[in-house]
Amino acid sequence: MDIRIGFSGGKRVDAHFDGRVVQTDQSPQGGGDGSAPEPFQLFLASLATCAGIYVLGFCQARGIPTDGIEMVQHHDFDMEAGRLSNVRIDITVPDDFPQKYVPVLERVAAKCAVKRVIENPPRFQITAKTRSGVAERSATA
Repeated sequence: MDIRIGFSGGKRVDAHFDGRVVQTDQSPQGGGDGSAPEPFQLFLASLATCAGIYVLGFCQARGIPTDGIEMVQHHDFDMEAGRLSNVRIDITVPDDFPQKYVPVLERVAAKCAVKRVIENPPRFQITAKTRSGVAERSATA
């Protein structure tokens, strides 16, 4: 899947893929209008929703209602290093949730594909070129 990026004015940056558009913007403090989530917020949300889809699938496969299940993702930041240092997801289930599955939910949520990519990061290659194809610079991180 390729993702095409578009600039729709101000600090808005949109991702186009599979006939969909995911819009981002910067907060007013970052010079944007705050009209959409910031890219980093979408990244964090992708972690939480990925874990959520695994929990949802587990429950659906067993006919367990998801009403009353709450998942909250917490973040710790290392301000000196300027990085995300810890992510914790708390899953709370209603009292009538099958008790034998409560500890299993931790393992299920941990299967999240986004989390696995972060744990084993891919190599990134970024290239810039003119329309005629002449490479201006290339960076590998």
